[in-house]
Amino acid sequence: MRKLLMAGVALGFGLAMTASAALADIQIAAAGPMTGQYASFGEQLKRGAEMAVEELNAAGGVNGEKLVLNVGDDACDPKQAVAVANDLASKGVIFVAGHFCSGSSIPASAVYAEENIVQITPASTNPKFTDERPGPGIFRVCGRDDKQGIVAGNYLATAFKDKKIAILDDKSAYGKGLADETRKALNAAGGKETVNESYTAGEKDYTALVSKLKSAAIDVVYVGGYHTEAGLILRQMRDQGLNALLVSGDALVTNEFWTITGPAGEGTIMTFSPDPRNNPKYADLVKKFKDAGFDPEGYTLYSYAAVMVWADAVKRAGGTEFDKVVDAINKTDLDTPVGHVAYDDKGDLKEANYVWYKWSNGAYAEDPSIK
Repeated sequence: MRKLLMAGVALGFGLAMTASAALADIQIAAAGPMTGQYASFGEQLKRGAEMAVEELNAAGGVNGEKLVLNVGDDACDPKQAVAVANDLASKGVIFVAGHFCSGSSIPASAVYAEENIVQITPASTNPKFTDERPGPGIFRVCGRDDKQGIVAGNYLATAFKDKKIAILDDKSAYGKGLADETRKALNAAGGKETVNESYTAGEKDYTALVSKLKSAAIDVVYVGGYHTEAGLILRQMRDQGLNALLVSGDALVTNEFWTITGPAGEGTIMTFSPDPRNNPKYADLVKKFKDAGFDPEGYTLYSYAAVMVWADAVKRAGGTEFDKVVDAINKTDLDTPVGHVAYDDKGDLKEANYVWYKWSNGAYAEDPSIK
C-alpha cells in the first residue's frame, strides 16, 4: 500500500513538474491574413516568426525559457483582427508579431494595450498606428506611409511633370492612407493629379474605372492598395489598350502580383524599403529559408526581425514583465536583417528608407536608376 501511495505521490509530483514546465513556456504569436486574398502576406509573417522561434529555441530559448508560437488569422478584416487579439490574450500570449494590414493592426492594438501585450508590426505602415497608439507597447519594424508617400509623390511630380496622373485607392487604412500621402507630396512639389478615384477591394471587374482612366488619357496610374486589385486593374487597362504606367507601394512586393498580371506587369514600379534578402550579413539566413523551400520575400524578414527585437529586449530586461520589456524596446540598438533598429518616442524606427523597385520578366528588383 505504501509503495502504491509513494508511486502516486511521485506521479503527482511528476505531473506537477510537467505542468510547471509547460507553464514556463513563453507564449507569443504571429498574426495576419493567413487566409483570404492577402494570404501570401500572412504566410510571409508566419514563416518569418517561425524561423526566429526555431533559432531562438535551438539556442536554449529566451532567458532559458522556450517559445511557443501561436498563429492568428485576421484575413485583413478589422473585426476579425479584434477577435484574434482577444483570443491571443486569452491564451496568455505576451508578444505579437503582427498584424499585416493597417486596418487590422490599429483596432487590434487597443486590445493589446489593454492586456499589456507587446505588439510589433512587421508591415503596417499607416501613420495612425503609432501617432495614435493606445499604449506604450506598440511598435513597428517597417516604415510609415507619410515617408513612403513623399518618395512616390516627389518622383511623380518630377518624372511626369507634363503627364496626366491618376491616383486610386481601395478605401482601406493602408491603401487610402498611402494614396493620400502620395497626393499630398505630389501637390506640395507642384504637381497635380488629373483623376482621383476610389475602388472597392475584392471585386473582379474594374472595367468602368479603367474606361474612365482611358477617356481621360491617363499616362500614369498610382494605386494605393494591394497587389490583387492592382494586378487586375493593370491587366484590364492593357485589355482596353491603355498603356499607362502603374506605380504603387510596398503591397506589390509579392510574386503573386505577376501571377495575376502576367506580361502586363512588365515595367510596373513601386516603393519599398531596401530588399533585406540582399543584406550580406544575413546571407546564411536567406539561404536557410530557401533551403527549406521558401523565398523570404516581402515582409518575411521583417517578421523575423520583430521577434528578434522583442527577444533582445526580454533578455536585456531579464524577464517578460511588460513595463521592463517596453523600456528595453525603447532603448533598442540592434542590427537586424532589415537594418538597424532604434526607436523614437512614438514607437517608429528612427531610420526607415524607401527605394524604387521594378517588375520585369516575372521578378521584381531594386532599380537604382529611378530617383
